[in-house]
Amino acid sequence: MLPHTFRRSYEWLIRPQAKWVRLPVGGALMLGGVFSFLPVLGIWMLPLGAILVGEDIPPVRRATLHGLGWVQQKWDNWQARRKTRNSKTNP
Repeated sequence: MLPHTFRRSYEWLIRPQAKWVRLPVGGALMLGGVFSFLPVLGIWMLPLGAILVGEDIPPVRRATLHGLGWVQQKWDNWQARRKTRNSKTNP
């Protein structure tokens, strides 16, 4: 689950009415990701832009949701292992 601040922004961005914000912002992020060799810009901008643009393209949206589900599952597993390891070392 996303933190509250990010969740509110994400929920606003995925509304159908936000399409005219989502597409230019996603395109700008992907363009910025191409220039990741410059300061401030980074490769992290490419997948974020693809997620925003992909929200309006059904096959890309399915792939994005599948990928995000996979990342969430890995994150949850990592957190559980970390919590278990910390509880064993700290009585």
